Amino acid sequence: MDSNLRNLKDFLTLYNKVTELCFNRCVDNLSQRDLGGQEEICVDRCVTKFARFNQNMMKVYVDVQTTINAKRMEELEENARKAEQQQKEQERLKEVSTTTVLTPVQPGVTGNLSM
Repeated sequence: MDSNLRNLKDFLTLYNKVTELCFNRCVDNLSQRDLGGQEEICVDRCVTKFARFNQNMMKVYVDVQTTINAKRMEELEENARKAEQQQKEQERLKEVSTTTVLTPVQPGVTGNLSM
């Protein structure tokens, strides 16, 4: 699903939930077309509370997500350092194994082997 379309869908879903919630809490009298004075105040407070709550939740989410992202970056950097160290160690071991030269024993030369 396209991200813009998903954002629109999420916004409309949220809008519908707020509308339904505030309507159910605040509207008592359906005999008039317009909201009464108390109903209008109630709806205004309801929407304001929800907007403030949503704003605060987003602040917390951003803070938490920032912390999580920072930890992930540290982990990735640490893993990259470990992988680099392992690669260097493997290269060093290859160099050591390829540069080790064995000298043949010459016939007639005896070593210091005593029993």
